[in-house]
Amino acid sequence: MTIQWFPGHMAKARRQVTEKLKLVDIIFELIDSRLPLSSRNPMLDEVIHQKTRLLILNKADMADESQTRKWIAYFEAQGHRAVSINSLDGVGLNKVTKAAQELLADKWARMSSRGMKPRAIRAMIVGIPNVGKSTLINRLAKKNLAKTGNMPGVTKSQQWIKFGKELELLDTPGILWPKFEDQEVGYKLALTGAIKDTIMNMDDLAVYGLNFLSKHYKGRMEERYKITEVSEDLVETYNHIGQLRRVFASGGEIDYDQVAELIVRDIRNQQLGKLTFDFVEDQIEE
Repeated sequence: MTIQWFPGHMAKARRQVTEKLKLVDIIFELIDSRLPLSSRNPMLDEVIHQKTRLLILNKADMADESQTRKWIAYFEAQGHRAVSINSLDGVGLNKVTKAAQELLADKWARMSSRGMKPRAIRAMIVGIPNVGKSTLINRLAKKNLAKTGNMPGVTKSQQWIKFGKELELLDTPGILWPKFEDQEVGYKLALTGAIKDTIMNMDDLAVYGLNFLSKHYKGRMEERYKITEVSEDLVETYNHIGQLRRVFASGGEIDYDQVAELIVRDIRNQQLGKLTFDFVEDQIEE
């Protein structure tokens, strides 16, 4: 299955980001801690160029903590400042403003030497759909200023939002890119909810998820489903999980569609624990 999703509002958002770039001091690139590499939009490098950037690894509470630490070290070794947060519960938010102030210290010093008065940091927040941009904005503002939703595509326009005297933030819609060169990236994004389920084959997604678990989190899969590997005969695996979790259609037969949805839902809802789908070790090997 080839996974593509590039709605018209995303193409428009890319143009808007390019147009507004000169108005901001720094880019807040929000990425999913579960997908520190796959949730980074390669188009942003073309658009942002040399603008100061802070990588914010959101949803840290859902990711493998050991891998999150490795990714922060990896990004900083590449010359990118990175912090991890959980915007839903507000954990780590203080690190965002502090890191931005440190990254812009030299610029602020130059402005001061020219007699310019201190002002709020102007930041643009960018990232793929469903990465938590609106939730982060609402947490920083301590009120519901941005629309949120546990589905991609909620924010479809840009808006400036002020946070006291320290920060002014330009929110942007989630932007994916027109073509996934690596289809595995598409599967990872879909498995974590960045792509609408309505365009996905849930059976393919569930099989990808099971194979990933078998490779990287075999103990978790065994604990949840009482299996250590995916059978070559997929029906056998589905029958086992369906019997275990009592997923039956009318007539007492296993409902394979519901089994597939159950597997994807279990992965997304942390029924198999905190998972990271991009491994630093794989990137280093490449």
